[in-house]
Amino acid sequence: MSHNPRAFSAVALALVLTLLWVVGWYWGTAQEVADIWLRSDTFAHGIIVLPAFAWLVWDARDRVGALQPQPVGWLALPILSAGLLWLLGGMVGVAAAQHLALFVMAVSGLVGVLGWQLSRVLLFPLLFLFFGLPIGEFMVPTLMHYTAEVTVWALRLSGVPVYQDGLHFVVPNGRWSVVEACSGIRYLTASLMVGALYAYLNYTSRKRRLMFMLVALVAPILANWLRAYMIVMMGYLSDNRIGTGDDHVFYGWILFGLVILLMFWLGARWHEPRTPTVQVDPSAAGAQQRTSWLGMVPLAIAIAAFPPVLKQLDAPVPDFPVQLAAPGPAAGWVAPAVPGIDYRPTYLGARAEVFQAYAADGDRLPVGLFAAWYVGQREGSEMIAWENGATSPRQGEISVVRSAQTLEVDGLSVRENLISTPRGRMLLWHWYRVNGRNLTRDAEVKLRLAMDRLQGMYDESAVVVLMTPEGLEDEEAARARLRNYLLSHRAAIEAAVDAPVRSIPE
Repeated sequence: MSHNPRAFSAVALALVLTLLWVVGWYWGTAQEVADIWLRSDTFAHGIIVLPAFAWLVWDARDRVGALQPQPVGWLALPILSAGLLWLLGGMVGVAAAQHLALFVMAVSGLVGVLGWQLSRVLLFPLLFLFFGLPIGEFMVPTLMHYTAEVTVWALRLSGVPVYQDGLHFVVPNGRWSVVEACSGIRYLTASLMVGALYAYLNYTSRKRRLMFMLVALVAPILANWLRAYMIVMMGYLSDNRIGTGDDHVFYGWILFGLVILLMFWLGARWHEPRTPTVQVDPSAAGAQQRTSWLGMVPLAIAIAAFPPVLKQLDAPVPDFPVQLAAPGPAAGWVAPAVPGIDYRPTYLGARAEVFQAYAADGDRLPVGLFAAWYVGQREGSEMIAWENGATSPRQGEISVVRSAQTLEVDGLSVRENLISTPRGRMLLWHWYRVNGRNLTRDAEVKLRLAMDRLQGMYDESAVVVLMTPEGLEDEEAARARLRNYLLSHRAAIEAAVDAPVRSIPE
């Protein structure tokens, strides 16, 4: 049926005003998301999400027909839940939680304002907004790992001798590394968004839409593996004259474009015409609309409730002198050790950092202690962040040989990593110290910090990293060296990282 211009104008106005209400209250978070769209190649597709949403709503105008918004007040409940997530995220510096909460509040608010009938008609445009959410970088290490493994497997299958060390591998005439740009996350996020849009516009059955989305998920991963293999093979066969510069990025996007075109060509073979629009009684819709605008009130209040609360609870901690000193060597140990350790973990935004190398009597290999202390954590100065870690993705020359596993050392849980550096392998142990508690899990740290903040405590926390070269020994010898150091210095380490909290100005 044809659309009713006056009714559609009311729907469009409700959508615009709801989005403006959400963005107005959460302007800082919305601005962070927009900045990520503009500066990140991974999430650059987010720029077109809002224009695409507007077009999808316009495209559905005939199905909207004479339907009018019928607000549902109890949908303030999911908005309140998302608002609490946003509040906790702001208190402990988890930007991703705030970004997710913003999108949940926006979509829940739109559904609440439109009502069930209109939301069913506009279900895909509403869900499509989530493609603007800049979340997914947590998948990068896993994608990098499998890209390296598949590339090495394919090279060996092709008869090329390969020596692999984590994300680094060497062929007879060159050395290659799988870095963040090689993970394929950009292809994956773009493919999923384009695939969802194509499936919605070209199919009507749920089965075909899900099948095409599965293709949109698998195809870019396979294409990225093929791209990595082809680049290394081109470099190998051309004696590194092809594929070793920026041209390999160009080849990657050409291959991705061909994969997308192939997806569309195959998808067009199962195209389904759209089903006719179901007629709706406009008088009934109008009657419901006239009696349900009060449902807007709880929705508006729920959206606006949390920014003032965060402003009251989240007073910033001003800069102040921080004294963070490494503990002295215990009996049987010396410091500083010579030779030292060149490797340093990456922990951006810390109030203070310290590093010291120690050596046991008679042991030529040292143990390094690194600690970073945080308080008043915000975006860019939070301890648990994607770019921070004992094996940070910012350190392109570092590769993970074995991912973190938990060990128990005299009642203390630590996370162990084995990494490869330009100077050899390094065994790492790390744990966190949060308001006098020892923790190992990132999620548990964030939860504890949130609970402490709600009780009026500071988000005082520290990370401790122990490291030692593997040298010519096996892992057990390096692990024993770390264990001996920790048993001799644990109390002194805890006292050292607990000390700075006493200098916080009242």
